[in-house]
Amino acid sequence: MSQEFQAPRGFHDIFGEDLKKFRHVSDTVRKILKSYNFEEIILPVVEFADLFERSIGEATDIVQKEMFVFEDKKGRRLALRPEGTAGAVRAYIQNRLFAERPYHRIFYEGPMFRHERPQAGRYRQFHQIGAEIFGADQPVADAEIIKISDEIVKALNVKARIEINSLGCKVCRPAYREALVGFLSGVSEKLCDVCKDRKERNPLRVLDCKVETCKEAVKEAPRTTDYLCEECERHYSEVKRLLDSLGVSYVENPHLVRGLDYYTRTVFEVVSEELGSAVIAGGRYDHLVEEFGGPSAPALGFAVGVERLALLVEVPKEEEPVYFLIPFGDVIPYALKVAEVLRAKGKTVELSLRKGNLRKQLDFANRRGFKYVVIVGEDEMKEGVITLKDMETGEQVRIRAEEVE
Repeated sequence: MSQEFQAPRGFHDIFGEDLKKFRHVSDTVRKILKSYNFEEIILPVVEFADLFERSIGEATDIVQKEMFVFEDKKGRRLALRPEGTAGAVRAYIQNRLFAERPYHRIFYEGPMFRHERPQAGRYRQFHQIGAEIFGADQPVADAEIIKISDEIVKALNVKARIEINSLGCKVCRPAYREALVGFLSGVSEKLCDVCKDRKERNPLRVLDCKVETCKEAVKEAPRTTDYLCEECERHYSEVKRLLDSLGVSYVENPHLVRGLDYYTRTVFEVVSEELGSAVIAGGRYDHLVEEFGGPSAPALGFAVGVERLALLVEVPKEEEPVYFLIPFGDVIPYALKVAEVLRAKGKTVELSLRKGNLRKQLDFANRRGFKYVVIVGEDEMKEGVITLKDMETGEQVRIRAEEVE
């Protein structure tokens, strides 16, 4: 009995039009990042599990519920990466990139894995393009990262709003945490069961809860920006001033906290108006490199949700047409040479592997939407030419392959 195999829930194939949109998003983001001189790095998909537990935070939903964790043959706990920043920090330290120059701009692309309920644009295997700047504490770096995010959605013609906030630092965060815990204790009966547990272990996560009762309960919660120390206030004000000077529109969201423990000071999200969820998000994490055993290196970055953006984009019509080459008779060697000539001229050529008469081949080419058909028979081979047919106008000419413009 044959067995039918299917991909596990939350894991999916990307092909056809979906793949075209996926590549359009990826190519657009990569082009913009390279224009800012970000250098690519390829990171492993598997890391030691404690890398994420230490960086993301043991009390986060990702670590407690969503990581794919397994043991290797030596009993070491490994994990499929749920996000990219921790691995980027590990690579920055392990490869001693900090010794090369004062700051680094890097970016990476690839799959991430979280065992969560599949939803629109977010599967258990999903793809992100992440960008990080290591060794920069200036507000201009924050503004530049947010400006890049703004350029991405505009280049993709996606309607979105940028939300920003400041979470403060180690100096001012404790006072805010104390005030927030006190507030949450007063509205505890209105919180969902998960947030009742969160309010002591990870109170900032309550502000990020999507349950309506929780969202209503925290409307009057203390604002992080009311507790900023003088240095954090100066930093945040300068970020906003620079964004204004760049013409980047944004709104301040006092409840924007992000879901990871390592963030400090500036955090932001680019929220799709159509999806109602973030398609780009990030912020500053000034202490993570040092906490991992590296030097003091303030850092910041963001991640682009490729699948989510792919839901929102229209793929530009391909400018370069495809030439469909149909060989007839004992002409395959000649047809292959014709294909080489056309490809050398920058053309995209598909050699027909379909059997059938010319009419069936042309019908097939028409259904596939090919702009041009190249017909090569024994007569064409003897004369050293091809028959080039325009599928839109029906016109056809006999010319040498080298003469195709």
